[in-house]
Amino acid sequence: MRIIFMGTPDYAAVILDALLQCHTICALVCQEDKKAGRSMQLKAPATKEFLRLKDSTIPIFQPKCLDASFVAELKLLKPDRIIVAAFGKILPKAVLDIAPCVNLHASILPKFRGASPIQQSILEMESYFGVSVMQMQEGLDCGDILGFKVVKNTGQDAIALFDVLAKLAGELILEYLERISRIQPLVQNDAGASYCKKIKKEFGLVEFDNAKILATKALAYRQWPEIYLKSGLKLKALKIDSTDGVYEKGEILEITKNGIKIGCAEGSLWITMVQVPSKKATEAYAYAQGKHLKVGDILE
Repeated sequence: MRIIFMGTPDYAAVILDALLQCHTICALVCQEDKKAGRSMQLKAPATKEFLRLKDSTIPIFQPKCLDASFVAELKLLKPDRIIVAAFGKILPKAVLDIAPCVNLHASILPKFRGASPIQQSILEMESYFGVSVMQMQEGLDCGDILGFKVVKNTGQDAIALFDVLAKLAGELILEYLERISRIQPLVQNDAGASYCKKIKKEFGLVEFDNAKILATKALAYRQWPEIYLKSGLKLKALKIDSTDGVYEKGEILEITKNGIKIGCAEGSLWITMVQVPSKKATEAYAYAQGKHLKVGDILE
């Protein structure tokens, strides 16, 4: 089957790899190279970097906008299907009309439509995570569901969950393409839908309000923006000590070589690694020693 693949990050690169093993990829469409890192050098999307190493003969498109001239180029490729995975832009009707379009969305639809389904699934402490393949139509993640796969919540952070769901999505799309003639689409129930916003840096700002919620945010935002205090101090590694107990926010309860025990308005937790802005991550114990912190002080 001739496929145009539209995807940008690592999640999409894993799916692209699966497709290359069984189908003909007639083009990759991804976002433009962007400046990244302290040096602000241009960095290619993960899918582009992967395809360059895998098969340099497949054309790569990085359009600034999905205008009429770009649509015309895609039409010339005469694809049987357009498969989308974390492309990063909403497709206009002109693209959807070229060939049947399906999207691999990293949630169990209809819940968690939008830009950050993995992080939102973690934040809401779902019992299961998953990936859905859906028929694309105008609107946000609202097309008919064509299949899905799930995995149990075992406390995965966002980085681990991205990896797991990318592999599941690769398996799912191959199963979908193999059974395409026998699939009965399932209309989404809009009443069960929710919208996940694009993650912003300020989402990672935390206080010591609730130990369980703070630990969950640490899992959800592990990749970016991570969690940090008003001072900018990043809490790089932590775990819940107790969900019970009432303490002054940020109160240091214990200091050991294994970490710092911090009290929250509800519960307590252990912090084992921290990072000062513009510095390397360090053990929480070493940080406490350097700052001459003691039991009863407030971590800020």
